[in-house]
Amino acid sequence: MGYLSGFIFNIIDKINSQLIRRFVQLFFLGIVIIIGIQFYDFTAQLENGKIPDIERPPGVEAFLPISALVSLKHLFLTGKINEVHPSGLVIFILVCFSALLLKKSFCSWICPFGLLSEYLTKLNAAIFINPLKVPAWPDYLLRSVKYFLAAFFVWSIFFKMPANAVMQFIYSPYNVVADIKMLKFFTDISATALIVTIVIMLLSVIIKNFWCRYLCPYGGLLGFISLFSAGKIRRNSDSCTGCGKCDRACPSLIKISDKKIINSDECTACMKCTGVCPEQNTLELSILSRTVPVKPMAVAFILLAIFAGGITIASVSGNWHNKVTKKQYLIYMMSQGMLNNKIAIPAMRDNIKMEKMRKMMEMMNNGKP
Repeated sequence: MGYLSGFIFNIIDKINSQLIRRFVQLFFLGIVIIIGIQFYDFTAQLENGKIPDIERPPGVEAFLPISALVSLKHLFLTGKINEVHPSGLVIFILVCFSALLLKKSFCSWICPFGLLSEYLTKLNAAIFINPLKVPAWPDYLLRSVKYFLAAFFVWSIFFKMPANAVMQFIYSPYNVVADIKMLKFFTDISATALIVTIVIMLLSVIIKNFWCRYLCPYGGLLGFISLFSAGKIRRNSDSCTGCGKCDRACPSLIKISDKKIINSDECTACMKCTGVCPEQNTLELSILSRTVPVKPMAVAFILLAIFAGGITIASVSGNWHNKVTKKQYLIYMMSQGMLNNKIAIPAMRDNIKMEKMRKMMEMMNNGKP
């Protein structure tokens, strides 16, 4: 039995690290697509004035990081997870925890925008023989943008936003339907937003990882947190031959061959560098020290365990599904002018008539001997 398990783990260990990572990325992308389809259906029924016959997927709140930041301050102020967007806060905490354990692994293993950025980078390699390289100083200044954006949101919410404003925001109609507004941003995108999106995508083709490297505030926040990460890429200088393959493989352009411990805020633990290193036990992702190496399959299991475990705990404790009813969603959407009036108003009248008829039937049944 021991020989068989050793044989299996030996095969797993030899699987290309990028194949494992791509599988995890596609797995989470599949979850995002399923959530998106379900939430679109949920929202469409509300827009037409109907009480949805499906449940709202809590995972959609992963796309509300600013609301999650406010929820985190609310947690610090009250000691309670708010009932409006609880899953958004849970996911935000889990993402930050993953950065404390395995660098910015969320960016390269889970984030769908990170996956899109990688494919745009592949397009860059296919189009350009000599891809554009941003000089050191402009690159440094541009990279600071995402940290300024992250710092702005953290400062505005944690240090400038008073306690009463936090409470008002959490339970405001705007925040209640923030997930629906986020969906409508993409489905009913304005001309300006579309142009900006196209420009960013084109720049991501011309300049590798443009969005992730220069503009993503979520990545900026995780980059800062990852400076305190227990897991890091570590290089054994004694066995390193200085071939430079790791430097060329790194999508974050980190000079790995010059360092013993890669503590860069740009490292996403993608493990491309460890995958191309020709020397055994020379370049490894490890936790706390080189004595605890973490293989790609282990990274996949750890990340899956973090999110599956965290979501399970939140579900069991009643902190995953929000407490906003479907009728309340309909009322809040009406207050925000988000209903399709041509369809919604007649549908709501029919709903009211059906509700009155149901109550009359109940009264008649209750009056029987």
